[in-house]
Amino acid sequence: MPRTSARLLRGAAVAVTVATLSAPVAAAPVRAFPASAPAALSTDTPGPAPSAGAVRDLTPAVARRLDAAVGRVMREANIPGVTVGIWTPGQPSYVRSFGVADKSTGQRMAPDLYMRIGSETKTFTVTALLQLVDRKKVGLDDPIGTYIDGVPNGDRITLRQLAGMRSGLFNYSEDPGFDKALTSDPQRPFTPRQLLAYSFRHPVLFQSGRKFSYCNTNLILLGLVVEKESGQHLGDYIRQHVLAPAGMQHTLFPAGGEFPAPHAQGYTRQTANGREADAADWNPSWGWAAGAMISTLRDLRTWAPTVARGRFPDGTRMVSTATQQQRLTTPPAGATKGAGYGLGIFDVQGWIGHNGSLPGYETVAVYLPSTRTTLVALLNTDTGYRSQEPSTVLVEAITKIISPAHVYNLPVTHTG
Repeated sequence: MPRTSARLLRGAAVAVTVATLSAPVAAAPVRAFPASAPAALSTDTPGPAPSAGAVRDLTPAVARRLDAAVGRVMREANIPGVTVGIWTPGQPSYVRSFGVADKSTGQRMAPDLYMRIGSETKTFTVTALLQLVDRKKVGLDDPIGTYIDGVPNGDRITLRQLAGMRSGLFNYSEDPGFDKALTSDPQRPFTPRQLLAYSFRHPVLFQSGRKFSYCNTNLILLGLVVEKESGQHLGDYIRQHVLAPAGMQHTLFPAGGEFPAPHAQGYTRQTANGREADAADWNPSWGWAAGAMISTLRDLRTWAPTVARGRFPDGTRMVSTATQQQRLTTPPAGATKGAGYGLGIFDVQGWIGHNGSLPGYETVAVYLPSTRTTLVALLNTDTGYRSQEPSTVLVEAITKIISPAHVYNLPVTHTG
Protein backbone atom coordinates (compact mmCIF):
# COMPACT_ATOMS: atom_id res chain seq x y z
CA MET A 1 0.00 0.00 0.00
CA PRO A 2 1.40 3.44 -0.87
CA ARG A 3 -0.12 4.97 2.23
CA THR A 4 -0.20 4.38 5.97
CA SER A 5 -3.72 3.60 7.10
CA ALA A 6 -2.94 3.96 10.80
CA ARG A 7 -2.22 7.64 10.25
CA LEU A 8 -5.93 8.27 9.90
CA LEU A 9 -7.07 10.36 12.86
CA ARG A 10 -3.75 10.01 14.60
CA GLY A 11 -3.88 12.81 17.13
CA ALA A 12 -1.49 12.32 20.00
CA ALA A 13 0.61 9.47 18.66
CA VAL A 14 3.28 9.82 21.32
CA ALA A 15 6.04 7.24 21.24
CA VAL A 16 3.71 4.29 20.90
CA THR A 17 5.53 1.00 21.28
CA VAL A 18 2.76 -1.53 20.62
CA ALA A 19 4.01 -3.88 17.92
CA THR A 20 0.85 -3.80 15.83
CA LEU A 21 1.27 -0.23 14.65
CA SER A 22 1.95 0.66 11.04
CA ALA A 23 5.19 1.36 9.27
CA PRO A 24 6.71 4.86 9.48
CA VAL A 25 5.04 7.65 7.53
CA ALA A 26 6.84 8.42 4.28
CA ALA A 27 8.32 11.88 4.05
CA ALA A 28 6.85 14.21 1.48
CA PRO A 29 9.12 15.57 -1.23
CA VAL A 30 10.31 19.07 -0.46
CA ARG A 31 8.60 21.76 -2.44
CA ALA A 32 8.66 25.44 -1.60
CA PHE A 33 5.36 27.26 -1.21
CA PRO A 34 5.40 31.04 -0.94
CA ALA A 35 4.38 32.43 2.43
CA SER A 36 1.99 35.33 2.49
CA ALA A 37 3.00 38.60 4.06
CA PRO A 38 2.17 38.19 7.75
CA ALA A 39 -0.44 40.40 9.35
CA ALA A 40 0.57 43.06 11.84
CA LEU A 41 0.94 42.06 15.47
CA SER A 42 -2.17 42.59 17.52
CA THR A 43 -2.15 43.41 21.21
CA ASP A 44 -4.24 41.81 23.91
CA THR A 45 -5.89 43.93 26.54
CA PRO A 46 -3.32 44.04 29.35
CA GLY A 47 -4.02 41.55 32.11
CA PRO A 48 -2.21 40.23 35.17
CA ALA A 49 1.44 39.59 34.49
CA PRO A 50 2.26 35.92 33.93
CA SER A 51 4.66 34.07 36.17
CA ALA A 52 8.29 34.67 35.38
CA GLY A 53 10.49 32.88 33.00
CA ALA A 54 9.36 30.29 30.55
CA VAL A 55 7.94 32.26 27.58
CA ARG A 56 9.88 34.98 25.83
CA ASP A 57 8.28 38.35 25.25
CA LEU A 58 6.81 38.54 21.76
CA THR A 59 8.87 41.52 20.69
CA PRO A 60 9.08 42.45 16.99
CA ALA A 61 12.44 40.68 16.86
CA VAL A 62 10.95 37.47 18.26
CA ALA A 63 8.01 37.79 15.85
CA ARG A 64 10.45 38.01 12.94
CA ARG A 65 12.20 34.86 14.17
CA LEU A 66 8.85 33.11 14.33
CA ASP A 67 7.97 34.24 10.81
CA ALA A 68 11.25 32.84 9.54
CA ALA A 69 10.85 29.54 11.42
CA VAL A 70 7.31 28.99 10.13
CA GLY A 71 8.40 29.77 6.58
CA ARG A 72 11.33 27.37 6.81
CA VAL A 73 9.17 24.49 8.09
CA MET A 74 6.57 25.15 5.40
CA ARG A 75 9.20 24.95 2.66
CA GLU A 76 10.88 21.86 4.06
CA ALA A 77 7.69 19.96 4.87
CA ASN A 78 5.73 21.10 1.80
CA ILE A 79 2.91 22.65 3.87
CA PRO A 80 0.50 24.69 1.70
CA GLY A 81 -1.00 26.86 4.45
CA VAL A 82 -0.59 27.58 8.15
CA THR A 83 -2.23 29.78 10.76
CA VAL A 84 -0.52 30.28 14.11
CA GLY A 85 -1.76 32.11 17.21
CA ILE A 86 0.19 32.74 20.42
CA TRP A 87 -1.29 34.60 23.38
CA THR A 88 0.17 35.41 26.82
CA PRO A 89 -1.50 37.86 29.23
CA GLY A 90 0.25 41.22 29.26
CA GLN A 91 2.17 40.59 26.04
CA PRO A 92 1.54 41.34 22.38
CA SER A 93 -0.14 38.41 20.66
CA TYR A 94 1.15 36.74 17.54
CA VAL A 95 -1.50 35.90 14.94
CA ARG A 96 -0.22 35.00 11.50
CA SER A 97 -1.42 33.17 8.42
CA PHE A 98 1.01 31.96 5.77
CA GLY A 99 0.67 30.32 2.38
CA VAL A 100 -2.52 29.26 0.67
CA ALA A 101 -5.86 27.82 1.73
CA ASP A 102 -6.60 26.60 -1.80
CA LYS A 103 -3.81 25.58 -4.15
CA SER A 104 -6.09 25.60 -7.19
CA THR A 105 -7.21 29.22 -6.79
CA GLY A 106 -4.35 30.70 -4.78
CA GLN A 107 -6.73 31.82 -2.02
CA ARG A 108 -4.57 32.88 0.89
CA MET A 109 -4.66 31.25 4.28
CA ALA A 110 -6.45 33.45 6.83
CA PRO A 111 -7.10 33.39 10.61
CA ASP A 112 -10.89 33.26 10.24
CA LEU A 113 -11.13 30.04 8.21
CA TYR A 114 -12.93 26.97 9.48
CA MET A 115 -10.71 23.88 9.78
CA ARG A 116 -11.32 20.22 10.50
CA ILE A 117 -9.67 19.52 13.87
CA GLY A 118 -9.46 15.72 13.97
CA SER A 119 -8.48 14.27 17.33
CA GLU A 120 -8.94 17.57 19.12
CA THR A 121 -12.51 16.21 19.16
CA LYS A 122 -11.40 13.76 21.83
CA THR A 123 -11.06 16.58 24.36
CA PHE A 124 -14.72 17.49 23.85
CA THR A 125 -15.98 13.91 24.05
CA VAL A 126 -14.03 13.24 27.24
CA THR A 127 -15.24 16.54 28.72
CA ALA A 128 -18.81 15.36 28.11
CA LEU A 129 -18.01 12.08 29.83
CA LEU A 130 -16.43 13.81 32.83
CA GLN A 131 -19.46 16.05 33.23
CA LEU A 132 -21.57 12.90 33.47
CA VAL A 133 -19.13 11.59 36.08
CA ASP A 134 -19.73 14.74 38.11
CA ARG A 135 -23.48 14.22 37.76
CA LYS A 136 -23.09 10.63 39.05
CA LYS A 137 -24.48 9.28 35.79
CA VAL A 138 -21.36 7.17 35.18
CA GLY A 139 -18.24 6.17 37.08
CA LEU A 140 -14.74 6.32 35.66
CA ASP A 141 -13.96 2.88 37.05
CA ASP A 142 -17.13 1.30 35.70
CA PRO A 143 -16.47 -1.38 33.07
CA ILE A 144 -17.58 -0.44 29.58
CA GLY A 145 -19.68 -3.62 29.51
CA THR A 146 -22.03 -1.95 31.98
CA TYR A 147 -23.11 0.39 29.19
CA ILE A 148 -22.21 -1.21 25.84
CA ASP A 149 -22.66 -4.87 24.92
CA GLY A 150 -20.27 -6.90 22.82
CA VAL A 151 -16.98 -5.20 23.72
CA PRO A 152 -14.04 -7.62 23.94
CA ASN A 153 -12.94 -7.73 27.59
CA GLY A 154 -15.84 -5.39 28.26
CA ASP A 155 -16.21 -6.66 31.80
CA ARG A 156 -12.67 -5.51 32.62
CA ILE A 157 -11.97 -2.42 30.50
CA THR A 158 -12.99 0.70 32.43
CA LEU A 159 -14.12 4.08 31.17
CA ARG A 160 -10.95 5.52 32.71
CA GLN A 161 -8.80 3.13 30.66
CA LEU A 162 -10.68 4.04 27.50
CA ALA A 163 -10.20 7.77 28.07
CA GLY A 164 -6.54 7.23 28.96
CA MET A 165 -5.74 5.08 25.91
CA ARG A 166 -4.97 1.99 27.96
CA SER A 167 -7.80 -0.34 26.95
CA GLY A 168 -5.90 -2.81 24.77
CA LEU A 169 -8.62 -2.70 22.11
CA PHE A 170 -7.68 -2.81 18.43
CA ASN A 171 -7.81 0.54 16.65
CA TYR A 172 -10.52 0.29 13.99
CA SER A 173 -8.71 2.79 11.74
CA GLU A 174 -5.89 0.27 11.33
CA ASP A 175 -8.18 -2.44 9.99
CA PRO A 176 -7.51 -3.19 6.27
CA GLY A 177 -11.22 -3.54 5.55
CA PHE A 178 -11.94 -0.13 7.05
CA ASP A 179 -9.06 1.36 5.08
CA LYS A 180 -10.43 -0.03 1.83
CA ALA A 181 -13.97 1.11 2.58
CA LEU A 182 -12.90 4.66 3.38
CA THR A 183 -10.40 5.23 0.59
CA SER A 184 -12.67 3.71 -2.06
CA ASP A 185 -15.45 6.17 -1.14
CA PRO A 186 -14.27 8.94 1.21
CA GLN A 187 -17.70 10.58 1.20
CA ARG A 188 -19.56 7.54 2.50
CA PRO A 189 -21.10 7.72 6.00
CA PHE A 190 -20.16 5.37 8.83
CA THR A 191 -22.15 4.63 11.96
CA PRO A 192 -20.45 4.20 15.34
CA ARG A 193 -21.47 0.54 15.41
CA GLN A 194 -19.91 -0.04 11.99
CA LEU A 195 -16.65 1.46 13.25
CA LEU A 196 -16.68 -0.77 16.32
CA ALA A 197 -17.25 -3.84 14.14
CA TYR A 198 -13.93 -3.20 12.38
CA SER A 199 -12.21 -3.20 15.77
CA PHE A 200 -14.02 -6.09 17.40
CA ARG A 201 -13.08 -8.54 14.64
CA HIS A 202 -9.54 -8.39 16.08
CA PRO A 203 -8.31 -9.83 19.38
CA VAL A 204 -7.33 -7.40 22.12
CA LEU A 205 -3.68 -6.33 21.99
CA PHE A 206 -3.02 -6.61 25.73
CA GLN A 207 -4.80 -6.75 29.04
CA SER A 208 -6.35 -3.41 29.89
CA GLY A 209 -4.31 -1.01 31.99
CA ARG A 210 -0.94 -2.53 31.15
CA LYS A 211 0.17 -0.27 28.29
CA PHE A 212 -0.52 2.97 26.48
CA SER A 213 -1.84 2.49 22.95
CA TYR A 214 -3.49 5.38 21.14
CA CYS A 215 -6.80 4.05 19.85
CA ASN A 216 -9.79 5.72 18.21
CA THR A 217 -12.03 2.79 19.15
CA ASN A 218 -11.90 3.98 22.77
CA LEU A 219 -13.55 7.29 21.92
CA ILE A 220 -16.30 5.74 19.82
CA LEU A 221 -17.27 3.73 22.88
CA LEU A 222 -17.15 6.78 25.15
CA GLY A 223 -19.30 8.73 22.70
CA LEU A 224 -21.93 6.00 22.87
CA VAL A 225 -21.79 6.09 26.68
CA VAL A 226 -22.41 9.86 26.63
CA GLU A 227 -25.39 9.40 24.34
CA LYS A 228 -26.88 6.58 26.38
CA GLU A 229 -26.53 8.25 29.77
CA SER A 230 -27.37 11.82 28.70
CA GLY A 231 -30.26 10.91 26.40
CA GLN A 232 -28.88 13.27 23.73
CA HIS A 233 -26.99 12.90 20.48
CA LEU A 234 -23.31 13.47 21.18
CA GLY A 235 -23.11 16.60 19.04
CA ASP A 236 -26.18 18.08 20.74
CA TYR A 237 -24.77 17.37 24.20
CA ILE A 238 -21.42 18.95 23.37
CA ARG A 239 -23.08 22.01 21.84
CA GLN A 240 -25.38 22.57 24.85
CA HIS A 241 -23.06 21.71 27.73
CA VAL A 242 -19.59 22.57 26.41
CA LEU A 243 -19.56 24.89 23.40
CA ALA A 244 -22.37 27.25 24.42
CA PRO A 245 -21.06 27.88 27.97
CA ALA A 246 -17.58 28.41 26.54
CA GLY A 247 -18.89 30.95 24.02
CA MET A 248 -17.52 28.89 21.11
CA GLN A 249 -19.95 29.87 18.38
CA HIS A 250 -17.78 28.68 15.49
CA THR A 251 -17.17 25.10 16.59
CA LEU A 252 -19.46 22.30 15.50
CA PHE A 253 -19.93 18.56 15.41
CA PRO A 254 -21.08 17.89 11.83
CA ALA A 255 -23.68 15.25 11.09
CA GLY A 256 -22.04 14.44 7.76
CA GLY A 257 -19.72 16.07 5.27
CA GLU A 258 -20.92 19.65 5.80
CA PHE A 259 -18.15 22.23 6.15
CA PRO A 260 -19.02 25.91 6.81
CA ALA A 261 -17.54 28.64 4.64
CA PRO A 262 -15.02 30.08 4.56
CA HIS A 263 -12.80 27.06 5.02
CA ALA A 264 -9.40 25.87 3.86
CA GLN A 265 -9.04 23.01 1.45
CA GLY A 266 -7.11 20.09 2.95
CA TYR A 267 -4.42 18.09 1.17
CA THR A 268 -3.60 14.45 1.85
CA ARG A 269 -1.92 11.41 0.36
CA GLN A 270 -3.99 9.04 2.44
CA THR A 271 -5.72 7.87 -0.72
CA ALA A 272 -6.23 4.55 -2.47
CA ASN A 273 -3.47 5.29 -4.98
CA GLY A 274 -1.19 7.38 -2.75
CA ARG A 275 -1.62 10.50 -4.87
CA GLU A 276 -2.45 13.82 -3.26
CA ALA A 277 -6.13 14.68 -3.04
CA ASP A 278 -8.25 17.46 -1.58
CA ALA A 279 -10.06 15.99 1.43
CA ALA A 280 -12.22 18.99 2.32
CA ASP A 281 -15.42 17.22 1.28
CA TRP A 282 -14.62 13.85 2.82
CA ASN A 283 -17.23 12.70 5.30
CA PRO A 284 -15.68 12.73 8.81
CA SER A 285 -18.36 10.46 10.29
CA TRP A 286 -15.73 7.71 10.31
CA GLY A 287 -14.01 9.71 13.06
CA TRP A 288 -17.20 10.58 14.99
CA ALA A 289 -16.44 11.01 18.71
CA ALA A 290 -12.73 10.56 18.02
CA GLY A 291 -12.28 13.19 15.32
CA ALA A 292 -15.22 14.67 13.40
CA MET A 293 -15.34 18.24 14.73
CA ILE A 294 -14.68 21.59 13.03
CA SER A 295 -13.44 24.82 14.61
CA THR A 296 -11.56 28.08 14.09
CA LEU A 297 -8.46 29.75 15.47
CA ARG A 298 -10.51 32.06 17.70
CA ASP A 299 -12.52 29.24 19.25
CA LEU A 300 -9.48 27.04 19.82
CA ARG A 301 -7.81 29.98 21.53
CA THR A 302 -10.73 29.83 23.96
CA TRP A 303 -10.72 26.06 24.23
CA ALA A 304 -7.06 25.39 25.04
CA PRO A 305 -7.07 27.17 28.44
CA THR A 306 -10.66 26.10 29.12
CA VAL A 307 -9.92 22.38 28.87
CA ALA A 308 -6.56 22.72 30.63
CA ARG A 309 -8.10 24.57 33.61
CA GLY A 310 -11.45 22.82 33.70
CA ARG A 311 -13.16 26.21 33.85
CA PHE A 312 -15.28 28.11 31.36
CA PRO A 313 -14.13 31.63 30.42
CA ASP A 314 -16.55 33.17 32.93
CA GLY A 315 -14.83 31.26 35.73
CA THR A 316 -17.52 28.64 36.36
CA ARG A 317 -16.39 25.03 36.58
CA MET A 318 -16.67 22.97 33.41
CA VAL A 319 -15.89 19.87 35.46
CA SER A 320 -15.30 19.62 39.19
CA THR A 321 -11.87 20.28 40.68
CA ALA A 322 -11.49 16.64 41.73
CA THR A 323 -12.46 15.36 38.30
CA GLN A 324 -10.12 17.81 36.57
CA GLN A 325 -7.27 16.60 38.76
CA GLN A 326 -7.94 13.07 37.59
CA ARG A 327 -8.05 14.25 33.99
CA LEU A 328 -4.65 15.92 34.32
CA THR A 329 -2.97 12.89 35.87
CA THR A 330 -0.80 12.09 32.86
CA PRO A 331 1.24 8.90 33.24
CA PRO A 332 3.97 8.34 30.65
CA ALA A 333 2.75 7.61 27.13
CA GLY A 334 5.37 5.18 25.89
CA ALA A 335 9.07 5.91 26.22
CA THR A 336 9.06 9.64 25.44
CA LYS A 337 10.50 11.56 28.37
CA GLY A 338 8.30 14.49 29.34
CA ALA A 339 5.22 13.27 27.47
CA GLY A 340 2.21 11.86 29.29
CA TYR A 341 -1.42 11.19 28.48
CA GLY A 342 -4.28 11.64 30.92
CA LEU A 343 -8.02 11.43 30.27
CA GLY A 344 -8.36 12.64 26.70
CA ILE A 345 -5.56 15.16 27.15
CA PHE A 346 -1.76 15.21 27.08
CA ASP A 347 1.09 16.96 28.79
CA VAL A 348 4.06 17.42 26.46
CA GLN A 349 6.96 19.18 28.14
CA GLY A 350 4.49 21.25 30.18
CA TRP A 351 2.12 22.07 27.32
CA ILE A 352 -1.39 20.81 28.16
CA GLY A 353 -3.89 20.02 25.42
CA HIS A 354 -4.23 17.87 22.33
CA ASN A 355 -3.41 17.67 18.68
CA GLY A 356 -5.48 16.47 15.77
CA SER A 357 -4.73 14.87 12.43
CA LEU A 358 -7.03 13.47 9.81
CA PRO A 359 -6.73 13.46 6.02
CA GLY A 360 -5.97 17.00 4.86
CA TYR A 361 -5.76 18.80 8.20
CA GLU A 362 -3.70 19.03 11.38
CA THR A 363 -4.24 21.01 14.56
CA VAL A 364 -2.38 21.69 17.79
CA ALA A 365 -4.13 23.56 20.63
CA VAL A 366 -2.10 23.71 23.85
CA TYR A 367 -1.74 25.76 27.03
CA LEU A 368 1.32 26.36 29.23
CA PRO A 369 0.00 26.92 32.78
CA SER A 370 3.24 28.39 34.16
CA THR A 371 2.85 31.49 31.97
CA ARG A 372 -0.82 31.17 30.92
CA THR A 373 0.29 30.99 27.28
CA THR A 374 -2.02 29.59 24.62
CA LEU A 375 -0.62 28.25 21.35
CA VAL A 376 -2.77 27.16 18.40
CA ALA A 377 -1.52 25.95 15.02
CA LEU A 378 -3.73 24.98 12.07
CA LEU A 379 -2.41 23.31 8.91
CA ASN A 380 -4.12 22.22 5.71
CA THR A 381 -2.08 19.08 5.14
CA ASP A 382 -1.36 15.90 7.07
CA THR A 383 1.42 14.58 4.83
CA GLY A 384 4.30 13.42 7.01
CA TYR A 385 7.79 14.88 6.97
CA ARG A 386 10.79 12.87 8.17
CA SER A 387 8.45 10.36 9.83
CA GLN A 388 6.77 13.09 11.86
CA GLU A 389 3.47 14.89 11.63
CA PRO A 390 3.98 18.33 10.05
CA SER A 391 2.19 19.99 12.97
CA THR A 392 4.74 18.53 15.38
CA VAL A 393 7.64 19.80 13.28
CA LEU A 394 6.04 23.25 13.13
CA VAL A 395 5.15 23.60 16.82
CA GLU A 396 8.52 22.24 17.89
CA ALA A 397 10.20 25.00 15.85
CA ILE A 398 7.91 27.63 17.39
CA THR A 399 8.43 26.51 20.98
CA LYS A 400 12.20 26.39 20.54
CA ILE A 401 11.89 30.15 20.09
CA ILE A 402 9.18 31.14 22.57
CA SER A 403 9.67 28.54 25.33
CA PRO A 404 13.11 26.90 25.08
CA ALA A 405 12.60 25.26 28.48
CA HIS A 406 9.34 23.70 27.20
CA VAL A 407 9.93 22.46 23.65
CA TYR A 408 6.91 20.61 22.25
CA ASN A 409 7.81 17.29 20.67
CA LEU A 410 5.77 14.23 19.84
CA PRO A 411 8.14 11.73 18.27
CA VAL A 412 6.24 8.88 16.62
CA THR A 413 7.83 5.50 17.20
CA HIS A 414 6.60 2.54 15.18
CA THR A 415 7.83 -0.99 15.77
CA GLY A 416 5.91 -2.94 13.19
